[in-house]
Amino acid sequence: MARWDVVVSSGRWRDGSSIELMSLSVGVGHFLNCFLSSCQVPHPQQVPDELQGRTSKRRNKRKGRINPFSNADSTEWANLTPKLLWSQLKGELKAYFDFELVPDSIDSAVEIFSLQKISLLRCIVWWPLFQEFFLEQASDAYNFYTTGQTKIQQGYLKDGYELISEALNLLNNVYGAMHPEIAQCLRMLARLNYIMGDHAEAMAYQQKAVLMSERVNGIDHPYTITEYTHLALYCFANSQVSTALKLLYRARYLALLVCGENHPEVALLDSNISLILHAVGEYDLSLRFLEKALALNIRYYGPKSLKVAVSYHLVARTQSCMGDFRSALNNEKETYAIYKQQLGETHEKTRESSDCLRHLTSQAVVLQKKMNEIYTGKPGATLPPIQIQPPSMGSVLDMLNVINGILFVQISQQDIENFKAEIEKRQLKDVSPTPSEEKTEIATVKQS
Repeated sequence: MARWDVVVSSGRWRDGSSIELMSLSVGVGHFLNCFLSSCQVPHPQQVPDELQGRTSKRRNKRKGRINPFSNADSTEWANLTPKLLWSQLKGELKAYFDFELVPDSIDSAVEIFSLQKISLLRCIVWWPLFQEFFLEQASDAYNFYTTGQTKIQQGYLKDGYELISEALNLLNNVYGAMHPEIAQCLRMLARLNYIMGDHAEAMAYQQKAVLMSERVNGIDHPYTITEYTHLALYCFANSQVSTALKLLYRARYLALLVCGENHPEVALLDSNISLILHAVGEYDLSLRFLEKALALNIRYYGPKSLKVAVSYHLVARTQSCMGDFRSALNNEKETYAIYKQQLGETHEKTRESSDCLRHLTSQAVVLQKKMNEIYTGKPGATLPPIQIQPPSMGSVLDMLNVINGILFVQISQQDIENFKAEIEKRQLKDVSPTPSEEKTEIATVKQS
């Protein structure tokens, strides 16, 4: 096999003496010959110090000029041979990784790497063609992905799912097993499976997205933290409550390391954690996370934001489960005021908050009446049983969907047909010519 030839340029030192700046280049070339070449004993080129004659050496010595390459230790690399190099490699592999290099013969190993060198050179020659092919495939994957997103926005979830799956296959062919865009496709497929009701498949895809994001982005990257949050949601939907809680704690820990406590994403994580704690009956701890999330939402979104309204409602719901109806009533009043101002009195959310206010008011009145009877010493007066309705997993999951931006809209088949007819009507209206255009066409035909 051909040697690795070294081409170097000449230079001049500050003292004016001319010297070949090639010692480092020749050393690198000799190492590559030992590592990749099939030559048994490659002979390195002479270094600059060896190219100088004795007369020039004595002249430089008298003038005080020092050749930086004249150190004897700088030529030790010339004693390196392929056999010595590969024996050192085998020793390092065994010492660090307890791994026996296969094949056992150093000569056959050199031959294998020599073949790899030939393949590398061929790849370099053919790379422009491969690059054009791969870029075309990557652009096709991008087109599939964007078209799939458009289909999803139009409501065609299955069509969008198939397009994004095709984009995932193309990206695997172009980039291999690990790439940030592949993680993005996996995240989207997981979300689509979750929306279409296949929670187990959603969790499987999201697990792959988490692992890939850890590899390609890092364990403390914001994308990885978001992937943990999505996986926690899908785990909770699959009744893996403890796993979901561990994932959220992990995401919160990483978020605190990256951005600190005062960040809006921390508020979202605290809301998720509080809801799962609420589902398992840990009301005191749930309330602490909710109050922290409420303070952050007020700070970053304003006191009249819809996110703040949701936080007030969650706090009120938790306080009602703890029997603190007065505090719950005050927080739910804040929720109702925001919904009424932002959405109007007839909105569904406003009516739900109004019903919740009536329920909390009735509970608070009954509790206060019985408390007054006990204080006045009325015989037989006892505290009534507090009507606390334990949260169902379905209701907690619905609220988790809301705070994570997943809304399920119930549309009947008749509504879908009406929607399609409206779209077709608008498309025909955009394509058909206006009356003035029709008159112009008729006049043109008559003149001709």
